[in-house]
Amino acid sequence: MKYVAGLTANRPREAFEIMDSSIEVRRFESPDEALDMKENGGIDIVRMGNGTAGMYAVFEPGWTWEKDEKPLLGSPDTCPMRHTGYCIDGKLVVRMVETGVETPITKGDFFEIPPGHDAYVEGAHRVELILFEAPAHEH
Repeated sequence: MKYVAGLTANRPREAFEIMDSSIEVRRFESPDEALDMKENGGIDIVRMGNGTAGMYAVFEPGWTWEKDEKPLLGSPDTCPMRHTGYCIDGKLVVRMVETGVETPITKGDFFEIPPGHDAYVEGAHRVELILFEAPAHEH
C-alpha cells in the first residue's frame, strides 16, 4: 500500500490510502520452496510480495501424509496447517484425527481443511491440488 497526502475542504493534509496498482505474477515452475516427497510427489510453493502463498501439490497413488509428508514437517501428531484449495484431479481422503471422520476431496472440489488432520490418496490416479495461504497477520 502507498499513502499519498491529499487536500480536502475539511481536512487540508489528510492521508489517503491508495492501492498499489502493479500486478505480481509467479509460476510454480520457479518455486520459492519445494517439499520433495521423492517418487510419491511433492509441493511447490510460491510466495507473493504481500506474504500470500500458493502451492501446487502432486500426490501419487500410495501417498499418505503419515509416510510421506509428516517426516518433512518434523513429525507432528497431525498436520498443523489449515488448507484452503482446489482439487484439479484425483481423490484425496482427509481424516480428522480427533473424530476419525473421513472426507473425500475429488476433482472440482473447492475445500477448507482445519488443522488436526492426516490424508491419503485413494485409487490409482495421482492427486493434484492448488492450495492458498493468506499472509500471516502481524500484531
